[in-house]
Amino acid sequence: MERRLAAILIADVVGYSHLSEIDEERTRAQFHFDAESIFLPAIEANNGRLVKTIGDGLLVEFHSVVDALRCALDVQVQKAERNASVPPDQQMKFRIGINLGDIIVEGEDIHGDGVNIADRIQALAEPGGIAVSGSTYDQLKSKLPVGYLSLGRQKIKGIAEPIRVYRVLLQPAAAGKTIASRGRWWPWVHIVTILICGLPLASMVYWWQPWSPSQSQGAIGRFAYPLPDKPSVAVLPFINVSGDATHDHLAEGLTDDLITELSKVSGLFVIARHSVFAVRNTSGTIQDVAAELGVQYVLEGTLQRDGLRLRINVKLIEAMTGLSLWAEKYDRKYADLFAVQDDVIGKIISALAVKLSQGERTQLARIPTDNLEAYDYYMRAEHEGFIYGDVATYRRTLSFYQKAIDLDPGFANAHAGIARVAVDVWRNDYNFLWSAAIARKIAYDAAGQALKLDPNNARAHAVLALLQWVDGRETEALESAKTAIAAQPNDAEAYGTLALILAHTGSPGQAITEIERALRLDPSPAPGFQLLAGIVFYTAREYRRAIPLIEAALGDLPRAEPAREYLAAAYASEEDQARAAQEAGKLLELFPESNLTYYSYLYDYWRDEDLDRHLAALRSAGVPQWPFAFQGKDADRVKGTDLRDLIDNRTWVGRHKNGTDFMQYFDKTGKTAYRSTNTNITGVVEIQGDSLCEKFDGYFLDRLVCGQVFRNTDSTGRNDTYVHVTPRSLQFFSLVRDGH
Repeated sequence: MERRLAAILIADVVGYSHLSEIDEERTRAQFHFDAESIFLPAIEANNGRLVKTIGDGLLVEFHSVVDALRCALDVQVQKAERNASVPPDQQMKFRIGINLGDIIVEGEDIHGDGVNIADRIQALAEPGGIAVSGSTYDQLKSKLPVGYLSLGRQKIKGIAEPIRVYRVLLQPAAAGKTIASRGRWWPWVHIVTILICGLPLASMVYWWQPWSPSQSQGAIGRFAYPLPDKPSVAVLPFINVSGDATHDHLAEGLTDDLITELSKVSGLFVIARHSVFAVRNTSGTIQDVAAELGVQYVLEGTLQRDGLRLRINVKLIEAMTGLSLWAEKYDRKYADLFAVQDDVIGKIISALAVKLSQGERTQLARIPTDNLEAYDYYMRAEHEGFIYGDVATYRRTLSFYQKAIDLDPGFANAHAGIARVAVDVWRNDYNFLWSAAIARKIAYDAAGQALKLDPNNARAHAVLALLQWVDGRETEALESAKTAIAAQPNDAEAYGTLALILAHTGSPGQAITEIERALRLDPSPAPGFQLLAGIVFYTAREYRRAIPLIEAALGDLPRAEPAREYLAAAYASEEDQARAAQEAGKLLELFPESNLTYYSYLYDYWRDEDLDRHLAALRSAGVPQWPFAFQGKDADRVKGTDLRDLIDNRTWVGRHKNGTDFMQYFDKTGKTAYRSTNTNITGVVEIQGDSLCEKFDGYFLDRLVCGQVFRNTDSTGRNDTYVHVTPRSLQFFSLVRDGH
């Protein structure tokens, strides 16, 4: 394996997804044009080598950091000149990161920490700007007529130690100087730079927008995340000042709905509800909250209900300065709640000078329901949660959604909520609520009804994506997931769904990008979403990033089987056998029937390599092949005609290992009927080789699943003649003498 020291340049398009949503073909053509007409000549002129393009970015290797920075400067100056004549909403800008570090060489490709650091650093550059690592700065600081703005030590994902990062300043007055990030003159640096580059005044005014990250560089070190390249907003939980705690849900509902509606605007970056509620009880200032969430604007307010009237105070604040951009007081009838929300949203969009598409205008004009009681039940359901819940939570959630629908059958969001619960019940085989067939039908029907009422309902499209994926329709699933994002561009749930499907359909790198976007929108996610994110990282083989998320989710979801399962597998994949075995033990303690055969059927829609890897990790952790770790001897196995005789017009009577009594009848045509205290189902049966295979409509995702039959020779167990082991159960049984 060859290693060498190299200067690495990575360039990435700012807001590529948003540009593609506007015009995908034009955006792709523009990227290729810039790569060929700007980047390639600059790379060649500065003795570099284009290693490869990575989606909407480029990876370049240089022998000299001086050459790397000269190339970056050439590119950014040319791009600034070209953008001067391009409408603002069509401008393509690049961030560039440069790092001097050790790389691993494999053929024409390169990778390693040296590349990873360059990639992370470019995210800290300004749109149209350049950022360099400390190792690069040490070699460059006096070699080119530029200045540097120190961002201090930044925590870089995947790198243990913080990295020094600097932004490159182009204006002559800064040449040869290194400026601390606390300076308040930074916005004027950009104005000078733009004037030097010869951009017309109109472009200068557009570029220096009030939401630009440069406005807050005096506090850049405080932000937990790089600021987005669009206006970023956190809607803090409205405070109920009524003196009556029964009205708390009204304040929370107003908060939720403002977040949901603003999330539909592609020109905004909006923090998800769980993350803003997570900072509700912090004692920090507005600046502290904004820094923690990584946003530039904060909306806060109070709500007071007095009989049939509502008094609402709202204020939009520029967080770093503490200045109010807009404030309003409303004294309205309770029935006018949605009109107030609509007015607030319109004022925010106006204050931040965001342009709406016609589709966004149509979406924002929709009222979710005109029945406030139905809306109240819907908000109660949303607060319960709908991803990887337990039985009691799911039942409460479903009851609230159903009450909302009973009050307003045209409430699309409530139908979509039921669909979201049902699809998880189906694909995870949670038959404690519904059988698989019923859950699948409910999910399809509820999602379809939601889309009939609201064709742009993001959650309904996300549900369809999950259904299509499990049904083996990968292309349709990806399209539905992307449609969900287009309908609600700030919806972390939609990005999470797309990430999960991408991870399982051969695009792990893209999956990581999408789940990172989801976590940026929801930096303090709910436990169920933490688990979803952890599963995405696990599937993409980023085990070290998966484990902390799953561990955190497990603290709030101690009885969630997937949390135990994936954590055991992630530990095993990291070769932490002690923790893997411990977690597998807890899984089997809570769910003693857990076994590899069951998981092999449950996830049979996965790619073979992903399923084989997952099963191998669980096996290494100590999960058995069959329920209750059953291991039958081949000499005791019933085969051939003896097995056929057991199901030829026969009746079995016995008891499950878990203590449930059962009776099962088989006729001569391959049909079977099963009955226990709580279950009465029919299905079909067939023999494949020496295995007994059964399919019960509505169970186990309607799969035909196979098990084995052994003669019972265990004197410590029941006195029944036979043992039937299946992916779901261990049954001890004897034949009824007359066969009926």
